[in-house]
Amino acid sequence: MGIKTYNPYTPSRRHMTGSDFSEITKTTPEKSLVVSLNKNSGRNNQGKITVRHRGGGSRRKYRLIDFKRKKDGIQAKVIGIEYDPNRSANIALICYADGEKAYILAPEGLKDGMKIMNGPEAEVRIGNCLPLSDIPVGTQVHNIELYPGRGGQMVRSAGTSAQLMAKEGKYATLRLPSGEMRMVPIICRASVGVVGNGEHNLINVGKAGRKRHMGIRPTVRGSVMNPNDHPHGGGEGKTGIGRPGPCTPWGKPALGLKTRKKNKQSNKLIVRRRDGKAMK
Repeated sequence: MGIKTYNPYTPSRRHMTGSDFSEITKTTPEKSLVVSLNKNSGRNNQGKITVRHRGGGSRRKYRLIDFKRKKDGIQAKVIGIEYDPNRSANIALICYADGEKAYILAPEGLKDGMKIMNGPEAEVRIGNCLPLSDIPVGTQVHNIELYPGRGGQMVRSAGTSAQLMAKEGKYATLRLPSGEMRMVPIICRASVGVVGNGEHNLINVGKAGRKRHMGIRPTVRGSVMNPNDHPHGGGEGKTGIGRPGPCTPWGKPALGLKTRKKNKQSNKLIVRRRDGKAMK
């Protein structure tokens, strides 16, 4: 994928960039694998806003992605690479030899007409999905299961990959994109390769309206509010927040506070945290 720039005929266009969609080979989605997506604008079942700064945005439909890759031993052919408005990565439409179609995350290097396969007997090749026990140490993988049969939950965004560092007993050790070293059951599945669309993080949105198209509403800084609206508010002119550290609008500590439970069950599977410290 390449990054395209625009002629600066308005100030917002001057620094705006976008994808040139050079990897995309199919422009219309497969109707059988598309469902309607209901908007809730960050509201729960009582109509109360539980996630702020959500709402509006372009209409889009959800593509049903096969994260489980359970159809073993049947070869599939890549029909096309498509854009997915619901994620940063591109997706690939594949057709199995028995005629069934499915969407998968498109790894870097996957092209139209290539053959892929799932299961223990599959080759260690880009796009194939197999158990970690059958993948050589040092291989880059994505769409990794945390629990056998649940489907890929880790390393699914554009340009990311994890590296298989070791295999010992019932567990495989992975180095995740954050730098964390984590053990995963060796019978869990992962897809081989790096997730495509790697230059996604280089795109400059450029203007506020483009964020509104994404369904993101404006964020107002607490320091410009009144003290009855936010703990950071009040004071004459530009002043400090007047607290030991930044807070949420409800007075809870924010920005840097660790929220992971100290006795979380899966802590024992983390070998090294992303800050480089070993887990106790």
